[in-house]
Amino acid sequence: MPIFYNENTRIFKLDTKSSTYVLQVNEGGYLIHLYYGRKLPSTQGVEKLWFRGKYDSLSAQNPYVDDPYFSLDIVPLEYPCAGAGDLRIAALQVQGAAGDAVTDLHYVGHRISGGKPGLPGLPATFAKEGEAETLEIELEDKVTGVHAFVLYTVFENYSAMARSVRVENKGQSAVDLERVYSACLELPGMGFDCVHLHGRWAKENTVTRHALQYGMQGIQSKRGMTGPNHNPFMALAKKDCTEESGEVYGLNLVYSGNFAIDMEVDDRGTTRVLAGINPAEFRWHLEPGEAFTTPEAVMVYSDAGLGEMSRTFHKFYMDHLMRSEWTKKKRPLLINSWEAAYFDFDDEKLVEFAKAAKELGIEMLVMDDGWFGDRHDDLQALGDWYVNEEKLKGGLAHLIERVNALGVKFGIWYEPEMINPDSDLYRAHPDWAVCAPGREKSLSRYQCVLDMTRQDVRDNIFQQMFDVISKNNIEYIKWDCNRHISEAFSAQLPPERQGEFFHRYVLGVYDLMDRITTAFPHILLENCSSGGGRFDAGMLYYSPQIWASDNTDPIERLTIQFGASMCYPASSMGAHVSACSRTDIHTRAAVAMWGTFGYELDPYEMTDEEKEAVKAQVADYHKYYDLTHYGDLYRLTAPTDDPFQCDWMFVSPNKGEALYTRVIMRKPDKPYQVAHLRGLDPDRLYRDEETGEVYSGAVLMYGGLDLSARTWDEQKDGACVVKHFIAQ
Repeated sequence: MPIFYNENTRIFKLDTKSSTYVLQVNEGGYLIHLYYGRKLPSTQGVEKLWFRGKYDSLSAQNPYVDDPYFSLDIVPLEYPCAGAGDLRIAALQVQGAAGDAVTDLHYVGHRISGGKPGLPGLPATFAKEGEAETLEIELEDKVTGVHAFVLYTVFENYSAMARSVRVENKGQSAVDLERVYSACLELPGMGFDCVHLHGRWAKENTVTRHALQYGMQGIQSKRGMTGPNHNPFMALAKKDCTEESGEVYGLNLVYSGNFAIDMEVDDRGTTRVLAGINPAEFRWHLEPGEAFTTPEAVMVYSDAGLGEMSRTFHKFYMDHLMRSEWTKKKRPLLINSWEAAYFDFDDEKLVEFAKAAKELGIEMLVMDDGWFGDRHDDLQALGDWYVNEEKLKGGLAHLIERVNALGVKFGIWYEPEMINPDSDLYRAHPDWAVCAPGREKSLSRYQCVLDMTRQDVRDNIFQQMFDVISKNNIEYIKWDCNRHISEAFSAQLPPERQGEFFHRYVLGVYDLMDRITTAFPHILLENCSSGGGRFDAGMLYYSPQIWASDNTDPIERLTIQFGASMCYPASSMGAHVSACSRTDIHTRAAVAMWGTFGYELDPYEMTDEEKEAVKAQVADYHKYYDLTHYGDLYRLTAPTDDPFQCDWMFVSPNKGEALYTRVIMRKPDKPYQVAHLRGLDPDRLYRDEETGEVYSGAVLMYGGLDLSARTWDEQKDGACVVKHFIAQ
């Protein structure tokens, strides 16, 4: 089994197929981090790795450890606390009945069990029997009676580990959690680059890489959602780490709310990384007997570069996080009505739209915003989830029957968390909109946020959705979320619990999503938040695909999709061919094929040539489906590293075929162009399906594929090259 415990040394050794994680309970009962990295055959001598040098006279000498070199201010701790001598960033801080926030955890016991426990109310990784093993270590603060249960689940067949913490108040008085992170990672040095994703609306997931510096640094969200500005993913890469080689630690939070990944490099040049709920505007009240569970953090180690780290995340999430039946079931090829019609549609227009789509080979029509209440623009009706029969004159059931009769499936758009002040629901329940007492509501897109912390609000929205979905043959839902939270307050929470609002909001969203996906398990759910504003692992638990960005320009999408692929599988990235005029339809399709693939345009505006191109693309979608959805992704040239081109490829798990794509962002400065492919079997031969030429895998990877232009059009701005190789 992957988890070992030595009773003599009190050392825990956690093994995956390519990594080892080691921790120890010392004589003072502290949980000490010793090692995380390449797999160790033995822990002999590893117990010496806690030493960080003798503490100075300003540091507090620990009363529980009789060692002049030991101080909590310098040792690597598995779950560091505030106020007891460790003056670095803390994972746990509890205010007790006396009013102080000193927290000091000591070992009580542990349990090793097979399998993977779920987390109440939270999305989390899962495992079948024999696929994982879990270590649960119980720690206690004797003064407050707070117990922390630190969980490590090891997935032996992956270089991946899931971590979370459960805090229980076993004392006699109430306490307040002022910060409670999911995981801490101690690194023996600062020779790392921080790799993370930043952005804004329509410019999400740009990869940035910079060296660690002394002091505090990190990323966070205080928006109520993860937001487009920072993604809850970070990698710490050794300086020499590239896509293909070198050590890297990946960290991703399975959470969709206010998060923080904080780092501190101390005066000794060692690095502490914390991941969890953002402590800003967070405070959780625990009465005696109550418990709090943190969201889960997933850690991946790779000694084969960023590319291998990403592929581990991709496979791991598809096998152990994305629970929808659509994760590994072929999804219908859809067209969305939004960019073609916006709010201006009726039943006849949608039926004609479906007819045109069917002729192109498209399998599903998605009716976007504007089908409900008195909805004609952004100004009104959010919250009124009943069918607008002035637009859909025969009713929704009749429309769907007509669309289905054409052989086309039907999907629908919702924004369940939002409400317009100009709506029937708001007029009936104005207190359901989030707003602090005495404050004016800040509108965004003319809408407010519904208080999802409230059971009555969730019940109302669920029932409205259930009444529509249960009576109609709806096979897909796009779940949108188009603003962040301001004036945070819930009328149902007492003053001492208002610090719980943001986390309770996320738990409420998870509850509503869980109820919908449980009631309608066969529906394909796609998440969206003004594009990629909530592109996170928590959402993947409920929806196997997420709209990556409202920006469908294929050149812009290269950066967005390249960044998202650092952690999230290609099959999760909502990507469509739109009516963008910046490139031709072939390049738009080549980029969208990186993701879920679909269309976001008006077929009646297309030329005959474009329609024929779409028919060919539809055939390619089916032909390459398994390769692009389940194959291994290799990022060859990043759009942020090369001003001229971006290229990537998918390789089937058995290395029997590969799909290579290059997009010319700007005409190259030199005509000689060679691409070095990756992931192939060097000993096998591969045939270029287009030309019939045969290459060895070794030649394609080490010698390269000649892409030097034969004509001017081959390397014009916005051109693309797509190559399909089949092993002989």
